[in-house]
Amino acid sequence: QVQLVESGGGLVQAGGSLRLSCAASGSIFSINAMGWYRQAPGKQRELVATITSGGSTHYADSVKGRFTISRDNAKNTMYLQMNSLKPEDTAVYYCNADVTGWVRTRHNYWGQGTQVTVSS
Repeated sequence: QVQLVESGGGLVQAGGSLRLSCAASGSIFSINAMGWYRQAPGKQRELVATITSGGSTHYADSVKGRFTISRDNAKNTMYLQMNSLKPEDTAVYYCNADVTGWVRTRHNYWGQGTQVTVSS
């Protein structure tokens, strides 16, 4: 079993910054791709950014140039540095990881989410 725990959310003013963390633990052989998703009230969950085990990144157009995704493979931890935050960034942010376990089975996992609120 694998657990993902997000942290770092909170309330900030527009133009401010936050750094989210996602720590993976459990029966992990390797973590393949990881990503951040977000869901605002009344909207579908959307992809924010992804990062492969090799460090290749992808960003949604809405956050490109403002957010930076990174990972520390030795710590099984992923980060999302969010700068120049806008009110429209307000959402619950979820960590996602594609994990290969010790028994060599591959599964996709979600964290519980962390609230990010950006005020005007």
